[in-house]
Amino acid sequence: MPSPVLRRHFLTATSALSLIEAAPTAATSDRDYWLSVLTRVAHPVLSALSQRRLKATMPIEAFHNNIADRAQYTYLEALGRLLAGIAPWLETGSETDLRQQYAELARQSIAASVDPSSPDYLNFNKGQQPVVDAAFLALAILRAPTELWERLNANTKSQLVEALRSSRVIRPGFNNWLLFSATIEAFLCKVGEPWDPMRIDYAIRQHEEWYKGDGLYGDGPQFHWDYYNSFVIHPMLLCVLETVAKKSNAWDLLYPAILSRAQRYAAIQERLIAPDASFPAIGRSLAYRFGAFHLLALMALRQRLPDVVTPPQVRTALTAVIRRMIEAPGTFDANKFLTIGFCGHQPSVGEVYISTGSLYLCSVGLLPLGLPASDPFWAAAPKPWTSQKIWSGQDVLLDHAL
Repeated sequence: MPSPVLRRHFLTATSALSLIEAAPTAATSDRDYWLSVLTRVAHPVLSALSQRRLKATMPIEAFHNNIADRAQYTYLEALGRLLAGIAPWLETGSETDLRQQYAELARQSIAASVDPSSPDYLNFNKGQQPVVDAAFLALAILRAPTELWERLNANTKSQLVEALRSSRVIRPGFNNWLLFSATIEAFLCKVGEPWDPMRIDYAIRQHEEWYKGDGLYGDGPQFHWDYYNSFVIHPMLLCVLETVAKKSNAWDLLYPAILSRAQRYAAIQERLIAPDASFPAIGRSLAYRFGAFHLLALMALRQRLPDVVTPPQVRTALTAVIRRMIEAPGTFDANKFLTIGFCGHQPSVGEVYISTGSLYLCSVGLLPLGLPASDPFWAAAPKPWTSQKIWSGQDVLLDHAL
């Protein structure tokens, strides 16, 4: 049974969620709308896991008749991916009361996931998949070190370190997966635990070899036309380097070029958003929906957008994309969990590795909620994005390769 304190947090957050879900209207601010999306996506997962009932209540959808297989991984996917997206808001968002309630739910959820006595104790080391979502959980903590690390109790910290460290038995694939191992090591470095610099160095050096030009990396030796440059590669490269760069002069010297490439890819991403808020349905993992804009959202959060892209035009574009995708009929099931699809419920979009928990990577599109409400990203008047301007006949600046 949840403690009285946890039950009080749960009930308060549920009440707050009801208020926010009722709020969106044509007159609702973009930030309020994004908050309504965050709570709608996050609440079913965090409310269940904080009460140690996620396995009992979250359905598992998998298109390839492999529910039993995906059940080993889907719950850690839901936790790690969700927190990776909402962590900046938990750390620095403007909505103090609501944010504190969700931060408490997040901490209780982490505790439930790493406690061996918990019915929701999660798999961090069996099979290949856990290294992916252990890394997203590590990424979340690096993005919210106060709320998701410092405010954990000592026992949960110890169990969390052991859980993440246990993923070392998994050998990552020779592709973007190298960054999962590197991100976990960056977390261990950040919190003062023994860490393996070689796993980080190997991931960084291989991605230098796999850089194809104009802001794009190969996913391994070959280039893939999908959104993994945004889902994983640019965000995790930046996070790893920002965490450990000062530990090695060689790493530190690489950071400016890696940042410049990320800014270029952010400019490309902004131009991929069509005037009607659609974007190309290309490549793997389309079921991550607006998580495809992880990198663009991160550059906005870090206030590192390229000069040709302004914060309000990114907010306007992402708001339109999120609205179009999250409001498509069938996006949520009867229990309010996400369903497989790109725009609505489209089960065949899900690859063999996709199940319900996988879908929560959409939350990384919400990273700018970590900016204060007074920031120009939120406070400036809406502006059309590049495709809107150019297809309406407005004069726009030329696009240039890096």
